[in-house]
Amino acid sequence: MKLNGRRESTHVDDRRRGGSGKKVAGGGIGAIILAVAIAYFTQGKEGAFRALTDGVQQQIALNGNVSTEGRKFTQEEDSLAKFSKQILASTEDVWTQIFQQMGKEYNYPEMVLYTGSVQTSCGNGSAAMGPFYCSGDQCVYLDLSFFSSMQEELGASGEFANAYVIAHEVGHHIQDELGILGRAHQQMANMSQEEANKISVRLELQADFFAGVWGYYEDKTFDSVSDKEIAEAIKCAHQIGDNYLQEQARGYAVPESFTHGTSEQRMKWFKLGLTTGDINRGDTFSVPENRL
Repeated sequence: MKLNGRRESTHVDDRRRGGSGKKVAGGGIGAIILAVAIAYFTQGKEGAFRALTDGVQQQIALNGNVSTEGRKFTQEEDSLAKFSKQILASTEDVWTQIFQQMGKEYNYPEMVLYTGSVQTSCGNGSAAMGPFYCSGDQCVYLDLSFFSSMQEELGASGEFANAYVIAHEVGHHIQDELGILGRAHQQMANMSQEEANKISVRLELQADFFAGVWGYYEDKTFDSVSDKEIAEAIKCAHQIGDNYLQEQARGYAVPESFTHGTSEQRMKWFKLGLTTGDINRGDTFSVPENRL
């Protein structure tokens, strides 16, 4: 991506030096991700959390209780941090304009950079969970090692693919700002797990769409994304589809356990936002299930 000279967001809380995180080896994170995926699909959410906790504790034991406080970051880490701040700044600019067109004020999310584990208003977070958004504190949480894991474990790489991951989490903040996230969570609280999963899929596909909308205006304004990078990001959407991840983890897929959507669905909604830039096209909640 063409980002030279672009501003960096100041709405970033860099906790990597704070000593609150534990150092978890990159290869260990990939193994934990796989273990969590298998546990989720076989034992449900509680099993996934147990696998996550056990995996992180095992890695801490292997690597030692290592604080990041005072250590110097590598050139790659510094570059990824700068890149993430520039992408966040771009989302701020794009969504501020879109909200102004809707007659609304856009309140920026904060990005928290951390290493290993982190405390959030939504509970304990871990690098093994991948990037996530917490509506309790309106923060996007990101351990930069995820980008390496994404490439090594899922074969998804490229700057625009990395940007798509950040923009997807910002997409959840957009849902929060518009009241969509709160309404969905209220619905999910009174549903069976299978029905709640269906709402979760619609939330995730809409966040993919919003990431695409951001990409549309980012490229339209700066001509910053090549065709190759777009293809890499679309491949990333494919690689993180529920069916693909389940098949990789256990050899087959269980559709009723899907929480993020199939590879085809994720690519579809991301591309729709990316090609139209029209926020009005992203109401995943009004689309019949067989047309998602």
